[in-house]
Amino acid sequence: MGTAALTNGESVVFGRIRGWKRRHWVERSKAERVEFQTVLTWYATTWFFSLCWLAMPLVGGLEWRPVPLAVGGLLLVVGALQCAEANRLTRPVLDRYLGRAELPPGALRPAAVLLGFALALTLALAMLDGAQPAAVRLAVGASLLPFGLLYGLVTPVQVFLRHSAVLAVVLMVAFGWTDPEPAPVLMLGVLTVFGALFSLLACRCGAWTLSVLWEAERSREVEARLAVAEERLRFGRDLHDVMGRNLAVIALKSELAVQLARRGRPEAVDQMIEVQRIAQESQREVRDVVRGYREADLGVELAGAQGVLSAAGITCAIRGETGGLAAEVQSALGWVVREATTNVLRHGDAAQCDIALTRDEGRVVLTVENDGACDTVAGGGSGLAGLRERLSAVGGALEAGPAGGNLFRVVAEVPLSVREVTA
Repeated sequence: MGTAALTNGESVVFGRIRGWKRRHWVERSKAERVEFQTVLTWYATTWFFSLCWLAMPLVGGLEWRPVPLAVGGLLLVVGALQCAEANRLTRPVLDRYLGRAELPPGALRPAAVLLGFALALTLALAMLDGAQPAAVRLAVGASLLPFGLLYGLVTPVQVFLRHSAVLAVVLMVAFGWTDPEPAPVLMLGVLTVFGALFSLLACRCGAWTLSVLWEAERSREVEARLAVAEERLRFGRDLHDVMGRNLAVIALKSELAVQLARRGRPEAVDQMIEVQRIAQESQREVRDVVRGYREADLGVELAGAQGVLSAAGITCAIRGETGGLAAEVQSALGWVVREATTNVLRHGDAAQCDIALTRDEGRVVLTVENDGACDTVAGGGSGLAGLRERLSAVGGALEAGPAGGNLFRVVAEVPLSVREVTA
């Protein structure tokens, strides 16, 4: 009994941990996910090349004599320190490339010192004839990569290539003293160039992709803010057009009524009645403006959802016709489309979204289904709660939740005869 309870408790704890990790991943934007994966790839790359090009060849090709063993062991320690230092500086260097933060002066100095120490130990192994020539050349390439991934992001490409060429010549000359044969010296130069170019391409391509992605993310945010500002301006213009003239007439007629009342003229009552009529008309016109501002057109929302999802790389298929639906029905379902689309973009990780509009027994049913289900959406939120309030006001209902597998489904039902329901 105790063991079973403990096992169940552990399952609950681990389930909560996995759920928390999943929510933490889902809450990230697409750009943040790509950046996180890119940084992890850089972390793994340094250790992978250090293992394949330094540790494994060196262990297999090292001479079992005291001095070579000591130099080789120290070289392995320095290689591990190089990888750790490269991992530590990856984020600051990337932030500097993306323009988010400045890199402190001398930040790369420890990595450069470790690179020099690793190359000196490799040269010592070659001079002692303490390892196989192939292991020595691979050790040189493995030593260059951790520093190259960092240096390629803080210097212009031309400067990086020029310094890499100078370093290749220096290494060829230095190691040429230990083995003056042309083939080994040329192979060392090739490995040096390859390590430099690989590190440059790895860091620059990934960082450039991230910069383009973040620029697109900022452009979408600016576009959204501009759209909101434009809508506010439109609402302000409409409200001014409706209220400006009526308020001017009310002010004039009120002033005239005051003057007539002071003179004891009975026409003052007629003027105040006219003021009352204009005020009531203004109230009606303001309600019409606000109603038009808050109502959503279903056809426009469907087209907008398809365009936005397609721009985000999500395939969107729409089935059904909006013709013949009352304005209240289209407004209620249009808000459902808008909120469901927002949830797909913000919370899910969908690749496909299907929107279907059907009519059955006096009701119209809108179904929005995507393959990016997540705990955040499934748990509900203020957006879904607001939709339920809107639909209940016209006799409708809303259901939202997982639909099996990795699917998430939102189903909204609204009566075709809204006026009869709300009467």
